[in-house]
Amino acid sequence: MNNVFSGNPLDRAQRERLDEAWLEASLADTNSRFLPLWRLNVLLKKDGGGLAWARRGLLVLAGAGAGVAPILLGISDGVAHYAVDVSPVAEPETTLGLAAVAEFVDVRAAAGQLAAEESAIVAQAEHFPRVNPVVIMLVVSGDRCLLGRQAAWPRGMYSTLAGFVETGETVEEAVRREIREEAGIEVGAVVYHSSQPWPFPSSLMIGCMAEAASEDITVDTHEVEDARWFSREVVAQACRGEANADELFLPPAIAIGRRLCDAWVGDDS
Repeated sequence: MNNVFSGNPLDRAQRERLDEAWLEASLADTNSRFLPLWRLNVLLKKDGGGLAWARRGLLVLAGAGAGVAPILLGISDGVAHYAVDVSPVAEPETTLGLAAVAEFVDVRAAAGQLAAEESAIVAQAEHFPRVNPVVIMLVVSGDRCLLGRQAAWPRGMYSTLAGFVETGETVEEAVRREIREEAGIEVGAVVYHSSQPWPFPSSLMIGCMAEAASEDITVDTHEVEDARWFSREVVAQACRGEANADELFLPPAIAIGRRLCDAWVGDDS
């Protein structure tokens, strides 16, 4: 099972994207498809049918993205697929003649409505050129795991700890450093679980399981508001939506932090 925002089905067309003549021809091709994005919202069909791909005429109506060139996402069945930024258009659904059939939806909300493969296409269209690696880890000690929370989160919400990988640092070193800095816990073995593109705005989440080598928590309140140990039973209840929300509730299913919790309690379906 792929994490949300992964499993992109498009051929990224590395050779074609370097061919100026091919790019010019594909942009003029009436068969090419364009995925409009408006202020980091993506266009979806109103009937629940997924991404709303537009034809070349949309580029004319949008003024070719007000000078922003379409970005080649890839090829599927011989058809080029592009992302196009229409953010300068004030009322895009109306201006582009889409109001009856499609609407722009926030990417986080859209992810819950799309198949994983389509969410991966959205992630590719949303990312800035630079991708920043982030470690996100579930630290385990016997039948307990370590979760933390940010002050801005709703009451009772906890998740796995995370942090950016620094220059000249391995994934394992980043996991150990972040946990030590944020919670004062020493970590031994680190095992890779899975990764997830995270287009908010440009991260690659590297999910890991980590074995605690100490248990006394010392929270760095500049990093997190709180961190604590939770039993496997309580986390399993939260994964099923059965735990008391004031005690613990977890991020939504689109987040890799949630998937790490699901994996730990044995519900990684």
